[in-house]
Amino acid sequence: MHSREELYRVLDDYVDALASRGPSRARIAPDAFNTENNVALAVGDGLWNTLTAKHDYDLRFADPETGQVALFTAVEETDALNPCCIRLEVREGHITGIETVVARNKDEGFPFGPQKFERKPIMEAAVPEGEGSDRAELVRIANGYFETIERNDGKLHTHFWLHCNRVENGVQTTNNKDFPLPVARLGCADQFLLGWYRYDDDLRARRFPLVDVERGIVLAYGFIDHSGRLGEYELTDGTKAKSPVRRPHSYYLAEAFKIRKGKIEGVEADFLTVPYRMPSPWDSRGDGRGENA
Repeated sequence: MHSREELYRVLDDYVDALASRGPSRARIAPDAFNTENNVALAVGDGLWNTLTAKHDYDLRFADPETGQVALFTAVEETDALNPCCIRLEVREGHITGIETVVARNKDEGFPFGPQKFERKPIMEAAVPEGEGSDRAELVRIANGYFETIERNDGKLHTHFWLHCNRVENGVQTTNNKDFPLPVARLGCADQFLLGWYRYDDDLRARRFPLVDVERGIVLAYGFIDHSGRLGEYELTDGTKAKSPVRRPHSYYLAEAFKIRKGKIEGVEADFLTVPYRMPSPWDSRGDGRGENA
């Protein structure tokens, strides 16, 4: 079992190696399982070839019980600054698993912006004594968020603090009057109570591999599938709406939930378009940390 400090040192060494494009400078096991954007790659491929600078944004958390550590940051790739989430699995001081999500917004049909990579005190703070939850309860609350967004019908399957905000790909998508979609002007709970995301057909292949009990953070992964069947629909207040997705489409996501006193207080997510109904190589790896973890 590794301490939080030891896991952070492994993370720092990995990020330094990545920034210098030198995989041998990190303690990566020869048989480490490595994916980037949900595709299994050899260590040294993908972002290792294209990173030109690392942003100083650093939202990190750790799970000493399972030997995992993760980081939300941003990486420059020549002419683009891209949100990035890195999760490492550590055994006996060596990295045995690497999961990287890079949201290359210039490649997306609907690029997010303007991006802001700023410190988030709520996400960074330890949960005060008496306000935390155990591992199973934290996962249940995070999974309730996914239950709420799947075929969103206006019912909440989890609870939110009124001041909860969500940041996606470096852009705040709640309580943000400047975002192009009007729903972004609402808070976390109000968006879901309105039933805006009815067009999200499935949130599948859910995984909750990292739970930072001390910080009250759950890092989850999954896919949002859109069949494209839904055209016009009605919000819970009677307003008519049109689905923005009319062709088969899937997002792959890495999403962190900050939970205090049984309620979600902050959300950070990186996600990108992948082939419709794409499977996850992590499911077949059999790491035992799926939806019921």
